[in-house]
Amino acid sequence: MSVQITFLGAAGTVTGSKFLVRHGAQSLLVDCGLFQGYKLLRERNWQPLPIAPAVINAVVLTHAHLDHSGYLPLLARDGFGGPVFSTSGTRDLCAILLPDSGHLQEEDANYLNRHKLSKHDPALPLYTRQDALHSLHLLRAQGWHQPFEPLPGWRATFSHAGHILGAASVLLEVGGRRILFSGDLGRPDDLLMRAPEPPPAADVVLIESTYGDREHPDSNVLDDLAEPLARLAARGGVAVVPVFAVGRAQTVLYAIAQLKLRGVLPQALPVFLDSPMAVQATELYGSRRDEHRLDTAALRAMARCTTLVHSVDESKALARMHGPRVILSASGMATGGRVLHHLQLHAGDHRAMIILTGHQAPGTRGARIAAGEKSMRIHGQDVAIRAEVVQLASASAHADRTQLLDWLGRMPDRPERVFVVHGEIAASDRLREDIAHRLRWNAQMPEHGATLDV
Repeated sequence: MSVQITFLGAAGTVTGSKFLVRHGAQSLLVDCGLFQGYKLLRERNWQPLPIAPAVINAVVLTHAHLDHSGYLPLLARDGFGGPVFSTSGTRDLCAILLPDSGHLQEEDANYLNRHKLSKHDPALPLYTRQDALHSLHLLRAQGWHQPFEPLPGWRATFSHAGHILGAASVLLEVGGRRILFSGDLGRPDDLLMRAPEPPPAADVVLIESTYGDREHPDSNVLDDLAEPLARLAARGGVAVVPVFAVGRAQTVLYAIAQLKLRGVLPQALPVFLDSPMAVQATELYGSRRDEHRLDTAALRAMARCTTLVHSVDESKALARMHGPRVILSASGMATGGRVLHHLQLHAGDHRAMIILTGHQAPGTRGARIAAGEKSMRIHGQDVAIRAEVVQLASASAHADRTQLLDWLGRMPDRPERVFVVHGEIAASDRLREDIAHRLRWNAQMPEHGATLDV
């Protein structure tokens, strides 16, 4: 019996990771992510999968980011009831991210209904907070480097991928085949996370390619933040920093704390973390010291220089403050959440600053801001962008082109095939070419929906 993979997401795009593996009468989904960015992609979230959720026997998650886990509440609501395997870090982060995702979708639907801004009557959320809470009961945490059976006769093993807390590469062994899913790979020189572990031997590899066509700059986040934030403090402006609640928020907070300790930034510059998700995620770093580089002193410095914003009233109070300040808020691509209110208030102020801290998927507000657009639509209103826009190329938590190739090159043996996934077409195709020409391996880019024998 052959082993087949169907590429239900992250093929030709950087979002929606879902890889359906079938062998005999059993099927397993590796990652269960939401599509983000362009409306054309987001609409895929509303389309039924080509396989009934109830027929899928198990799910394995590489990590908790929503483009890898955010479809799980919908899968469970529509009939999936099997186990979902992950690392304990991913389980804990999903408990933060998934209910918040459902809550935000309910809020967005309610807003559209109140203001009659949707062609649907009523506008409905993709799933609710309750759907997300229900799906969490399916999660089963597994240890690092300890093979487990997601299905009878199937074996899976997690190894450290860097990137964020709990992020893993997955070696799946089924039907006499070894299939390696890289997940999202971190950088060996990441400011926060430890380097990804070398990959194990495998017959087939699925490699991410978010930064498959570019190299990271030599500078680091501290270098890139120092001058802009010093400039902001001098002119009395407000910096709005859209951040991913997991990973990017903590990297920026750590960098600011270090810059204050070194005297580069004034100690009096207020820093606010206005994201309940990010607040909860930051607290997890204290209990997962084996996965990141921060020691007790660094964690304490972050805590001293950051005001955690919990309630909506506390968030609204930031608007009544005067003087320079830095506001970190989710979401990282400005697609929703509290950051939209801060952008709506400050984007039109020439003294203000918008700091983009990572990859901005095409079609998101963050991508349009990065492209230099002078207005954006928020909550049904056109908002002018007069604030200074700063992009931190050094803050990415993804391996770049050379680092991806180096990771592949550390495999003990040459794989038979490499599938390049989780990247925009240009990035994926460049990495495919490099794998074929530099490593002389068989590499290809699968199409969305394709089913291939492996």
